[in-house]
Amino acid sequence: MSTIEFFERFNKVTSLLHAFAFNLTKNKDDAQDLYQETAFRAIKNKEKFIPGTNFKAWLMTIMKNIFINAYRKRIKRNTIMDATDNNYFINSGNRTVVNRGGSNMLIEELTKMIEELEDGFKIPFLMHYQGYKYHEIADQMELPLGTVKSRIFFARKELKKKIKVRYPVAESIID
Repeated sequence: MSTIEFFERFNKVTSLLHAFAFNLTKNKDDAQDLYQETAFRAIKNKEKFIPGTNFKAWLMTIMKNIFINAYRKRIKRNTIMDATDNNYFINSGNRTVVNRGGSNMLIEELTKMIEELEDGFKIPFLMHYQGYKYHEIADQMELPLGTVKSRIFFARKELKKKIKVRYPVAESIID
């Protein structure tokens, strides 16, 4: 098939190709781009057309394949690839799991340190920690208010000392 004959046959199916492109893309600008890409590839590969076969079907197959390949590229580009080991984070959504193991261990250690205090310091300290007011503690333990305040103060001081011994790095945080 000569170049002139090829272009004549191509011009006859131009309106059909435009309609088919719009039918595939549902967008005027995308349809024009698809048509142009199809025309370019058809002209570039005109020697591959076998005379005696359906020219219109050949062009529409080229157009359809271009559309499908572009669609696949677009889908692949929008796909998030998770490269984490064993894909733990795929479909994890917005839920996060908080590991409280470290803080639980610290609470256990602090509880042991409090338990090691003398009862005279430990009981007022724990009552104050539970929300009792100084005068309520003094009334319940039948102690003067100043004694309750000083015992709570000395309990805090003793706990700070124990924490500094156990966690030397925490010294600047505690003071």
